[in-house]
Amino acid sequence: QVQVTESGGGSVQPGDSLTLSCVLSGITTLSNYAVGWFRQRPGTQREFVAAFKWGGSAKRYGDSVEGRFTISRDTSKNTAYLQMTSLQRDDAAVYYCAGERWGGGAPYEREYATWGRGAQVTVSS
Repeated sequence: QVQVTESGGGSVQPGDSLTLSCVLSGITTLSNYAVGWFRQRPGTQREFVAAFKWGGSAKRYGDSVEGRFTISRDTSKNTAYLQMTSLQRDDAAVYYCAGERWGGGAPYEREYATWGRGAQVTVSS
């Protein structure tokens, strides 16, 4: 059974950096998977943050995080990362990692079948 588990959330100040991790377990061929990061702020719909195809080099970012966030992976650890820099109050949200077999790294929730429980990120001074 495929599982996705996020970690690394926490409370930071504006301008700080934070890295989230996403472990994908129960997968024998990671290169067949796409991984997406989404976030949800209180009272809003889930928003696309970043995505990539594990077996490819292309990465996609949401407009609000382009240039500040970086998505990466470590195949030896079955782990994807979301490196967040220059965090702003508007970045405070629950961040979700999602995986999809044979996915294309699309920026749409419906394209991902397996989701983690989320990691809370708080940005305040």
